[in-house]
Amino acid sequence: MGDTIAVVTGGGSGIGFAIASSFTSAGIRTIIIGRNSSRLSSAAAELGPLCVPVVYDLNCLSGLPAFVAGLGRIDILVNNAGINMKKAFTEVTDAEFQSVLLTNVTSIFALSREVALGMLSSGGGCILNISSMASQYGIPKVIAYTASKAAIEGMTRAMAVELSPSGIRVNCIAPGFIATDMSSRAMDDDPERKHKALSRTPLGVFGAPADVGEAALFLCSSAAKYITGVVLPVDGGNSVGF
Repeated sequence: MGDTIAVVTGGGSGIGFAIASSFTSAGIRTIIIGRNSSRLSSAAAELGPLCVPVVYDLNCLSGLPAFVAGLGRIDILVNNAGINMKKAFTEVTDAEFQSVLLTNVTSIFALSREVALGMLSSGGGCILNISSMASQYGIPKVIAYTASKAAIEGMTRAMAVELSPSGIRVNCIAPGFIATDMSSRAMDDDPERKHKALSRTPLGVFGAPADVGEAALFLCSSAAKYITGVVLPVDGGNSVGF
């Protein structure tokens, strides 16, 4: 994709790393952002010279305008970074709920706003948000995460309607059950949930991070130039399974 420049938050591991891998393999210069310096460095070493690791805590909202300005031109932004918390609804404190929303919603809004300002000046771009099937149906013990991902999907549609007339496409991927380190730990500790997830997934297996990476590459490429405002499930049919 020539001199295209992408930013992937949470690009040091899991789905973010897979997206960054798909991008660099396609010749896209990719900046991966996260809080863990050693993880980012290891990821960049594996991804090669087209990958640039940058350490930043996206919850530091006041610093975002200067941070984004320092990154230079951005053609693609992938809002992948997020946190989860498994806890019974009645035990979740206000502070815990707000902490998840800060990382999963507010920081994404603020980062997207700053990046969109640059994209408006440069004539366009592409923003891709990462949601979850948790936004599609009720999953117990993840109330804050569910609320945050439902918000992301609503923001995707609102951003698309407002920004697309200026050449900025905004889309979203809702991964199903993807075999990452984080999800594997959660599933292995809860065999009943693991069985339930697989039994209602028509393809019968968990997805691989690369499945999301390839979908992200498509949505951010010229092949998807007439697609904006969509939430694409990459879930093996889980959202329609019974």
